[in-house]
Amino acid sequence: MNEQRTAIVTGAAKRVGADIVKALLERGWTVVAHVHKAEDEVAAGAHKVAADLSDVDCADRVFAAAEGLPPVRLLVNNAARFAWDGFGEFSPDELDKHMHVNVRAPLLLTEALAARHHGGDALAVNVLDSKLSAPNPDYLSYTLSKQALQGATELSARALASRGIRVNAIAPALMLRSPGQTEDNFQAMHERNPLHRGVTAEHVIAAIDYLVAATAVTGEVLTIDSGLRFEPPERDVQFLES
Repeated sequence: MNEQRTAIVTGAAKRVGADIVKALLERGWTVVAHVHKAEDEVAAGAHKVAADLSDVDCADRVFAAAEGLPPVRLLVNNAARFAWDGFGEFSPDELDKHMHVNVRAPLLLTEALAARHHGGDALAVNVLDSKLSAPNPDYLSYTLSKQALQGATELSARALASRGIRVNAIAPALMLRSPGQTEDNFQAMHERNPLHRGVTAEHVIAAIDYLVAATAVTGEVLTIDSGLRFEPPERDVQFLES
């Protein structure tokens, strides 16, 4: 566990991504923190790299920031696009944008990890969404992109296992207030699940810790939802009455 190693985290400037970066730094990792814009800030001690994940060269730009650092052993594909469309309001443009950021970029980054891998254990973690366990049609393009990323997780795991590269996913439920969601709705919905426990960034970090240590686990999805899938909502939670 004292091996010098680098982790790459996308979407590292804010929300859960920022918390993941801080936790990895505390655990002794060298961290490359990806942000969308150069002016975005990251945790002290992290190596910042700015890249637009909708660009086809995004993976090369992100991994260039890891050159000269310890070997990359962990890739957390956390960044995601989350914008509205739905049946009756379906947007082909939004579908393309979601697929570029939420599916193509993680695949390109995973391929870049594999191309630079020279033995030993390595892990890619894709961040999904617990709604995949019981999907509803709200945020249609977003949901489709996360379903595609779930499929890519298994396919990548199968393709890369023989090289010692593991690919897993984490599917958390509502953790932070979503764009367009009121604070009152968030507070009412955060613990609206069978365990009556709101999911937090700490739960995601604990899952990453587990996957790092569980070197025989690949191709798995850890759903972190306090049992919400047992009583799935018919719509996105922000559209439910408090």
